[in-house]
Amino acid sequence: MTTYRASQVTGSRQFELVEREKAAPGPGQVGIRVLSCGVCHTDFLAAEGMLRGDPSAPIVPGHEIVGVIDEVGEGVTAWQAGERVGVGYLAGHCGECDFCRRGDFVNCANQHQTGTTVDGGYAEYVVARTSGLVRIPQELDPLQAAPLLCAGLTMFKALQETGARPGGLVAIQGIGGLGHLGLQYAAKLGYQVAAIARGTDKQQLAAQLGADHYIDSTADDPGTALLKLGGADAIVATAASGASMSPLIPGLRPGGRMVVVGAGLDPITVSTLDLIFGTRTITGSKTGKAIENEDNLAFSARHGIRPLIETMPLTQAPKAYEHMMSGAARFRVVIDLTA
Repeated sequence: MTTYRASQVTGSRQFELVEREKAAPGPGQVGIRVLSCGVCHTDFLAAEGMLRGDPSAPIVPGHEIVGVIDEVGEGVTAWQAGERVGVGYLAGHCGECDFCRRGDFVNCANQHQTGTTVDGGYAEYVVARTSGLVRIPQELDPLQAAPLLCAGLTMFKALQETGARPGGLVAIQGIGGLGHLGLQYAAKLGYQVAAIARGTDKQQLAAQLGADHYIDSTADDPGTALLKLGGADAIVATAASGASMSPLIPGLRPGGRMVVVGAGLDPITVSTLDLIFGTRTITGSKTGKAIENEDNLAFSARHGIRPLIETMPLTQAPKAYEHMMSGAARFRVVIDLTA
């Protein structure tokens, strides 16, 4: 193909389905024929005109991309046309900045963000750096693999960063797009799992996904409830609300850690006494490296971890985005580029 369709956005939520000329990949890049692309909450950075110097300039959102390499650029030897690959939020590290030289590729100073600062996967074709590519196991369907590239990796990496002891109590706060995957990962990693959500409508599903305990934060103080269970070795907080995370901190065991992955705009409030006298820690986790994403996909494939998804065609990308932002999606929305 010499042209491709893309759902680009300008300003705030001004989506437009356009026909673009296909660009050849440059040195160290590949061109990818997109099969599927997840719709993630972080897409709001593009769709709402944030983190861009000129919001009037068009950008194609989407950073949970699964596709097939269509063409390789100059100097590319480790990747071949026809390989099925993924691209996550990090668009590929430079390998030259101080962070890269120390192996901290996630914090590369020259790394673009897929679908935010460079065009993403709400399109039939995308160009990507090879340093950001992820190989997709054959047993994973493209539609279900897409959300694992960001939401899945975020939870998989966050759980690793908790340092929780084997068999320890790990709480997953928020049973949405991130949390419903977090319950599965935590259970398969061998933790005792507590699900924390508002109301009881997700209690049965939480148990099916691997939760041993369920805490309704509208009926009980979640920190107190965790202490009644012996205290959490770790909490992964996924709800996009600092206010909802604040009451969790006293529920950590001494030495426990809360890892924040839900991007809320309001602050987390914490008592210095809870931190000092419990030697507790609060930290943030963004995502993982491309090779860690391959570990994540291999683990997911082996242990049957799959997202619960709804699919829409590219022509309905604006509707898919609005559906996700409304909170009505159950639980991830994926754009099917083959539809």
